[in-house]
Amino acid sequence: MTRLIALDYHEQYKHQHHESALNKIRQRFYIPNLRNVFNSVRRHCQYCKNGRAQPLPPMMAQLPPARLASFSRPFSFVGIDYFGPLTVTIHRRTEKRCGVLLICLTTRGIHIEVAHSLSTDSCILAIRNCTARRGLPVEFHCDNGTNFRGAERELKEAYANLNKEKLMETFTSTMTKWVFIPPGSPHMGGSWESLVRSVKSTLAQTMFTRNPSEELLRSSLIKIESIINSRPLTYLPISSEFEEALTPNHFLLGSSSGVKPLAIFNDNRLVLKSNWMTSQQYADKFWMRWVQEYLPTITRRSKWFTPAKPIEVGNIIIIADPNSPRSCWPKGKVIDKKISSDGQVRSATIQTSSGVYERPAVKLAVLDVDGINLVKSTHPSGHTGGTVTISVLQPDSQHDVKNKKRQK
Repeated sequence: MTRLIALDYHEQYKHQHHESALNKIRQRFYIPNLRNVFNSVRRHCQYCKNGRAQPLPPMMAQLPPARLASFSRPFSFVGIDYFGPLTVTIHRRTEKRCGVLLICLTTRGIHIEVAHSLSTDSCILAIRNCTARRGLPVEFHCDNGTNFRGAERELKEAYANLNKEKLMETFTSTMTKWVFIPPGSPHMGGSWESLVRSVKSTLAQTMFTRNPSEELLRSSLIKIESIINSRPLTYLPISSEFEEALTPNHFLLGSSSGVKPLAIFNDNRLVLKSNWMTSQQYADKFWMRWVQEYLPTITRRSKWFTPAKPIEVGNIIIIADPNSPRSCWPKGKVIDKKISSDGQVRSATIQTSSGVYERPAVKLAVLDVDGINLVKSTHPSGHTGGTVTISVLQPDSQHDVKNKKRQK
């Protein structure tokens, strides 16, 4: 009865103004240890628990192998994302174009293509243009856009119709692997999301007096690509006497600006072999600097240090959506989960009233709904009476447990 009284006043004051509720109870009832009882009711109130529920991100995982693939060809591991749309002028009409950003996950170099639309065909053409100049990647990493899903399907179908024996003789790998991150998880694609922002910021400073032509837009994007590829990967001390900072262009062009001293032409075999060995030594030197200077900076954890309780199948959860108010966050039940190689649950499949969704664990808040019974005040005739629905808690104190044992 004491807990019901406290819960009634707690609901009358709309789960807020707790001191006012305590003051009102004291004016009508004498309840020893009232504040502790009221706080216990607040802690076990289902409405308040739903309001306090927050996502518990799992411990930050180790970097994927694509980010640590040293001494490999640039653009062996590629991340893809779109940006735009960009308006261009063609004759007397205007059309929209999209930028396709392909980044090397290891060296952090970028390659920009222009897609005429968000269709699968345009995506495939952009990827083919990149592979024709940068080489065939080993892995593609991207989000769950429908154009990327379609590109994977069509590329797989086209691969099935090719002569695989001839491909095995030509290439070292038989098929390019695609890795899709869960929907709504931009933190898993931070490698390309940050560079998309850099491209947009640089493009915004390119002050076009009017909508550019398609040729001018393509030239501007190539210039932006060169600027971003010349950025230092590590902190650059001004007063240091060491050599220049390491940039993505060192792996792509051999220097930060791409400018190299002219060499005297000599087709002597010994000279050619010596030059080839020198270039290999320079490449190995860049990779050694990458391991010593850049690698330690990306392996640091900046948040999510402690492991969290993993999400289980059957949990009732709230999907946190930062783009909508909390009262509109959908509720659902976990029907499946995905466990990473380190044993942490990184994403789960949720069944809601509006459909089935896959979301990352950092956006799932588990609700505590155990040990609760709903009791309604009823008339002796069996009809529901009154207008108050009260959530009654299971007794958890030692005194109540002893009373139960005596009754038994």
